[in-house]
Amino acid sequence: MVGQSRKWMILIATTWIQAFTGTNFDFSSYSSTMKTVLGISQVQLNYLSVASDMGKALGWCSGVSLMYLPLWVVMFMAAFLGLFGYGVQWLVIKQVISLPYFPVFLLCLVAGCSICWFNTVCFVLCIRNFPTNRALALSLTISFNGISAAVYTLIANSINPDDDTLYLFLNALVPLLVSSLALIPILRQPPLQFLSTDAINRDSFIFIVLNILAVVTGLYLLLLNSLSSEALRARILLVGALILFTLPLCLPGIVCGRNWARHTIDTGFCLDGSNFSLVDPDDFDLHKELIGSDQSSSLSVDSFSVTSKEGFFRKVMEKGRLTMLGEEHSARLLVRRWDFWLYYVAYFSGGTIGLVYSNNLGQIAQSLGYYSQISTFVTVYSSFSFFGRLFSAAPDFLREYVFTASSIHICCL
Repeated sequence: MVGQSRKWMILIATTWIQAFTGTNFDFSSYSSTMKTVLGISQVQLNYLSVASDMGKALGWCSGVSLMYLPLWVVMFMAAFLGLFGYGVQWLVIKQVISLPYFPVFLLCLVAGCSICWFNTVCFVLCIRNFPTNRALALSLTISFNGISAAVYTLIANSINPDDDTLYLFLNALVPLLVSSLALIPILRQPPLQFLSTDAINRDSFIFIVLNILAVVTGLYLLLLNSLSSEALRARILLVGALILFTLPLCLPGIVCGRNWARHTIDTGFCLDGSNFSLVDPDDFDLHKELIGSDQSSSLSVDSFSVTSKEGFFRKVMEKGRLTMLGEEHSARLLVRRWDFWLYYVAYFSGGTIGLVYSNNLGQIAQSLGYYSQISTFVTVYSSFSFFGRLFSAAPDFLREYVFTASSIHICCL
């Protein structure tokens, strides 16, 4: 029962990390000021935005670090990378120090690298603690990364709506504070446990509640953004947003209370007889095989291969997946997989289109004479980026009725 509540705490902590570490989405909010302070051209400014996104190309370092360092250490390494990258940029844009163009380019590269390190930490947390509902956990937490710009706009407006340099200060400091808050749940991760069908059904229902709450949060930030132009009203709206972010903290208590009630009193309402499930039966069988093999082996490769035998590997090969879901795989094995290259090309070709638009949103607004409304444009773009990521989980919710491969979803997009 305690382990079940701890895993939901980890999911909430992961959501917070994602919501406050998508710092590259607010580049347009301060890009015009940085262009003026540095005295650079539009092309050079574009190179700075490219450097921030190119930092993600070094994200593989975070995966290598996780092989030798604890998860919380990698998280704080990401936080300090962002603190250094954005912090020095803030000193430059405030004209406290003066740096030539190339060091600023490297600072943007370091700051972008920190974002990818945070993403890696969040992915590992979701996969470790939700092996059966990993798709739902990943889609929910990743979606909050898109809403970061709207949150930072609200925070900046609550402090000083006329100071664009605040975004760099917040980008440097807030991820470190959120990482400190998320440290306790991460250190208290529960051990991997076998889940019954009833437990998986309850988890699926909780994920629906969380997604509904996420939609409410996104609509709150989108529709009430126009009221945040004044500091006082922005502070009131910020308090409401923080309440929505902390509301899921009630989940661990609800989970413990439901489990206690089911074991102690006879309730008239429960999900025991429900057939509702968002989990593929094959995934559930595979999950049982994973738990059984993990408990009966000494976590070594040789021992695992002896105890698993033909049943588990036949299941994996029938699904056309990698050797063990949620575990690390060698680079040689990945590059030989067609699905890896499909995901790579889809992200390289599709994701960069939105980045080109978001990075130049400030310059577009300024050229059209809407410089005073840049924060509104950034918030609208951020909110719809959030909804787009959140609704990508629709195939996983409909898997009970229509099951298609993830590769087909990517081809449709």
